[in-house]
Amino acid sequence: QVQLVESGGGLVQAGGSLRLSCAASGRTFSTQAMAWFRQAPGKEREFVAGINWSGSNPIYAESVKGRFTISRDNDRNSVYLQMNSLKPEDTAVYYCAAGSPYSAVRAGGADYWGTGTLVTVSS
Repeated sequence: QVQLVESGGGLVQAGGSLRLSCAASGRTFSTQAMAWFRQAPGKEREFVAGINWSGSNPIYAESVKGRFTISRDNDRNSVYLQMNSLKPEDTAVYYCAAGSPYSAVRAGGADYWGTGTLVTVSS
């Protein structure tokens, strides 16, 4: 069993930065593809960024390219999302996801999900 716990959300002014963290339990973390999703008020959950088991081939939603960076540290069973140049439209609950294959995780078919952390960007 893998459990995911997100942290790092909060209130930030437009143009600011936040770094989200996702801590995973289990000895098989390094075999999991990882992704971040978000759900804004009144909207459906959407893909934000993904990274494969080796940390290669990061994928980003067009709306966050150049502003967000996903990374992972398998020795610490953690994945991160560095968010820069935040915009009010980035306001959402952000969820960490894990599983395999990578393509399925990116599409929302993850095996494991965290319970989310709220990011609020004010204008």
